[in-house]
Amino acid sequence: MKTILFSLPGNEKLTELMATKMDAEVGKATLRNFPDGESYTRILSDVKDKCVVLVCTLHEPDEKLLPLYFLSHTAKSLGAMCTCLVAPYLAYMRQDKVFNEGEGVTSGFFGKLISGFADSITTVDPHLHRISSLGEVYQIPNKVIHAADAISDWIKENIENPVLIGPDSESEQWVSEVAKNAGAPFIVLQKVRHGDRDVEVSVPDVDKYKDATPILVDDIISTARTMIETVVHLKKAGMRPPICVGIHAVFSGNAYQDLLDSGVEKIVTCNTIPHPSNGIDLSDILAKEVKKLMHHI
Repeated sequence: MKTILFSLPGNEKLTELMATKMDAEVGKATLRNFPDGESYTRILSDVKDKCVVLVCTLHEPDEKLLPLYFLSHTAKSLGAMCTCLVAPYLAYMRQDKVFNEGEGVTSGFFGKLISGFADSITTVDPHLHRISSLGEVYQIPNKVIHAADAISDWIKENIENPVLIGPDSESEQWVSEVAKNAGAPFIVLQKVRHGDRDVEVSVPDVDKYKDATPILVDDIISTARTMIETVVHLKKAGMRPPICVGIHAVFSGNAYQDLLDSGVEKIVTCNTIPHPSNGIDLSDILAKEVKKLMHHI
């Protein structure tokens, strides 16, 4: 089956990389708004009897959803065999239960909506907190890709004498996996509570790692508050300026600049959300997994 990839606005770079690795063409489409704000969709490439891959990362998802919906249905109306969604960052995963009376479980609603117009979904490290698998929310074939190996490889290739830092005990499992694959040590900051308002944060074995390059790793960098606080603790402990690594570069408001200003050496993210900090390319594994998933449709 022939494959054709369509990029929704902002996803062109990743789409080109994936198309090269999938030996597939990049389709042409016109997506714009009418003066009244309604979406206009026109596919200019031949999609008949082809598998259509729609590449659209879903941070700030509300404005992206209708063009995506229309593009998928238009492709089907023109004879496409299937439409596969690649959403490296997947929105609406946090509201997975009712926290306050009157709320809706929007992760489920969103999953139902996308399952209604896409034949499969591929994403990278979604926020599965109380959900054990994506299949609980999406009623279509799905694949969750983990970026830990790609991050480990980047650390091995680019950093001499690294030590990975976990900001708290919750991060230990995640940080330890990246550290193990990178062949690097890791430490987790320890909180010592002296009273209700007096909490001291210490860096264990700090003298041992004074000359190492600290690497802070997190899945989503949104407000960057946790990373900034951790940078402050490392400075106090006399460690070198850290390198901050994140999977999803959400960076709400001034978070990116605030993190840069906190005294870090560098900020590097995966290319799940287009951002100047993107330095770890996941197009290879995305291309491989999308091809595999096509056989299950």
